[in-house]
Amino acid sequence: MNVKNTKTPAPRFRVDYSSLYNLQTYGGDNLYPQHLRAITSASGTAELCLNRYQKFIEGNGFQNEALAQAQMNSDGETADDLLKKVAADVARYGGLAIHVNYDLEGRVTELRHIPFEHCRLEAEDDTDHVGHIVVCDDWDGRKSKKDLFRIAEKDVQRIHVFNPRADMVQAQIEETGSIFDYRGQVLWLSMAGHNVYPTPIYDAAVTDISTDDGLGNVKYRNVRNNFLVSCILVAKKGVPYIDENGVQREQSMIDAEDLRKFQGDENGNKIMLLELENGEDKPEILEFPTKNFDKDFENTENSVVERIYAQFHQELFYAIRIGKLGFSGSVMRDAYEYYAGEVTNEQRFIERAFSRLLAVHENEIFHNADTQIQPLRYITTEG
Repeated sequence: MNVKNTKTPAPRFRVDYSSLYNLQTYGGDNLYPQHLRAITSASGTAELCLNRYQKFIEGNGFQNEALAQAQMNSDGETADDLLKKVAADVARYGGLAIHVNYDLEGRVTELRHIPFEHCRLEAEDDTDHVGHIVVCDDWDGRKSKKDLFRIAEKDVQRIHVFNPRADMVQAQIEETGSIFDYRGQVLWLSMAGHNVYPTPIYDAAVTDISTDDGLGNVKYRNVRNNFLVSCILVAKKGVPYIDENGVQREQSMIDAEDLRKFQGDENGNKIMLLELENGEDKPEILEFPTKNFDKDFENTENSVVERIYAQFHQELFYAIRIGKLGFSGSVMRDAYEYYAGEVTNEQRFIERAFSRLLAVHENEIFHNADTQIQPLRYITTEG
């Protein structure tokens, strides 16, 4: 078949321009990273893979112990603390953002993590240059209960992109009017390239991740809300009666509220006592063949989980999970060594970012600091 005749799927997200805030939208509704977090957070398998991915990117922290323990800001966060937050963003979104503060001489004084999902690129100028990163912690309007086009200007910060030249920093401070009002700069980096919104490595498996969430919902409803007994209880309606207010009321042998007390996992195997008046018909029990949803969805669940693991390049861990490779210290050591090699690009991406920042830090001992990240190892007592 000719490639041009195949059905082309819609792009994962598109970049539009918002004239209101002069920014490039991250998705048509500007909420692509927020949607990613919501989808992955609802899938236990995706969160498991994401946490492992993040852990391996973070490794055992910076190789340079002096750097690892060095305080990066007034909150006492160390370089390893900052690395942990940055690794989480690289794993979930494929990018990072670090806020940079300067002193009057244009030297870096503080480094702080900015959640990547809070950042948007400003629209390019006539020379295709992006001058600011637009930062807001409420793009989806959950806090203000407003959408993109109603977010208050005071809730949106426009911060200069990272450019550590002393004359540039000084000019920005003078333009602001005071070092106390100066917002500093943001080092915004994407693994997709310069000033390009990234897609994470699991983007192609978003449908499978959402399916995993749906399978969990089916299991939840099956256990929590279904009858756990394989029968139907048939009871006749009683004769209507007049209450004390003169209103006619329907009368049932078994109230709906009573039935709810016997539904779900916490109420299974309870005993229902039903006392009959003389002459009343007793309830009738009919056998009811229940459906085993777990077996119906077993193949779907296995294939979905396998595809999610594969998208994170964690096939070895999946094979260990299902017992295909067995479990031993040597097997785990090989799996760790393999996956540590899978995340070297992400680690070098972070290492280069820290090298750029530390090269202009006020503390000169950082200028040539080794920013190499220690790979994660599996520690075993086997020989």
